[in-house]
Amino acid sequence: MTESHTSHTLCESADVVVLGAGPAGLVLGLLLQAAGIDCIILERASRTHVQTRARAGFLAPNTVRILDRHGLADGLHLGGRRHGTCEFRTEDGRFRLDYGALGQGGQHHVYPQQNLVTDLLTRYLDIGGRIRFHTEALAVHDADSARPSVTTREPDGRSTRWTGRYVAGCDGRHGAARRSLPPGAVRHHQHDHGVTWLGLLAETPPSLDAVGYAVHGRGFAGHMARTAEVTRYYLQWQRGTPADAWPEQRIWDELDVRMRAADHGPLQRGRLLERGVFDLTCDVVEPLRHGSLFLAGDAASLLAPAAAKGANLAVLEAEILAEALADALAHGDTAGLDAYSDRCLAHIWRAQEFTGWMTRLLHAVPEQDRGAGGGSFFHAGLQRSRLNSLRTSRIYQDWFAENYVGV
Repeated sequence: MTESHTSHTLCESADVVVLGAGPAGLVLGLLLQAAGIDCIILERASRTHVQTRARAGFLAPNTVRILDRHGLADGLHLGGRRHGTCEFRTEDGRFRLDYGALGQGGQHHVYPQQNLVTDLLTRYLDIGGRIRFHTEALAVHDADSARPSVTTREPDGRSTRWTGRYVAGCDGRHGAARRSLPPGAVRHHQHDHGVTWLGLLAETPPSLDAVGYAVHGRGFAGHMARTAEVTRYYLQWQRGTPADAWPEQRIWDELDVRMRAADHGPLQRGRLLERGVFDLTCDVVEPLRHGSLFLAGDAASLLAPAAAKGANLAVLEAEILAEALADALAHGDTAGLDAYSDRCLAHIWRAQEFTGWMTRLLHAVPEQDRGAGGGSFFHAGLQRSRLNSLRTSRIYQDWFAENYVGV
């Protein structure tokens, strides 16, 4: 390590500078390490925060195949469980889809994302991977050159400049990678589904042995098991309403109503461990490359959570990028890097399309689309028709199953 006597900025280097220690950044770092590529992961949060931040926990078959292929799936096979059933509750009754026996026969593995991240991080450190926590990436410089760099703020407030051959932005939609893209370098596609969720983490066993989707005139409600002791619930929420606006009793009562507990059995109640409000919005950056800077994970695209595609896309993109970077650095073959954006965007747009379909399927008409009567008969009619097709048509069910687990 050297220090500039003029700027008092520490200078360090790696072949690949990876921003962010989420699933994309950690998988990328692990695969680069395995290929003998010198890399560093820079993460602004603490190790504890990285290993405990709760996210979705549904891993698609292709994600499990990728992790298996690289010897990274021991934890999920030990602590996760297979899942292949979802239940829809509507005004016309309830029906179940054994999606694991439909389409191409793919099932999810339910494994909390924080557990997966902990597994990946532990493995990365065990094989000697370099990572800096509490290190905030401020900007990416000279991405259109052969020697890009990243300036960071260290835990003690000092500045460091990391130089490398390539920079991988896996630091989310608000991270330094996206912020550093010059105007006009990429196109930003954004869409607001007009729906808001209240996300809940409850200290209670699952009430269903399936993912539960309740379609109700008062709004969507969802039930998704995480572990034997913890269940995640969702309520369609009025935009702008704080997460703590309702007491726990009212939340459980509303879940009972929307999930039609009186007809289909009571929900097991427990203490609410976590609440969060988020709008169902999505965006895509195109292309996913600017010179020597590549985007992956949430930095590349953000999806509404209705179909649990985010982490699965992140792992897929990390594998594609790792192989391309290894070819470029070890063999001088840049064909993979040249094709990276197009390959990933094909998967991203497929996921966006299905996520949009799921969002329209599940939710009461957004407020901005309601007529003077407080609702949209047209929207409700389309929604009911889609649900009826999903209930009765094998072709429709196969299409749903293939896209539900696919990336």
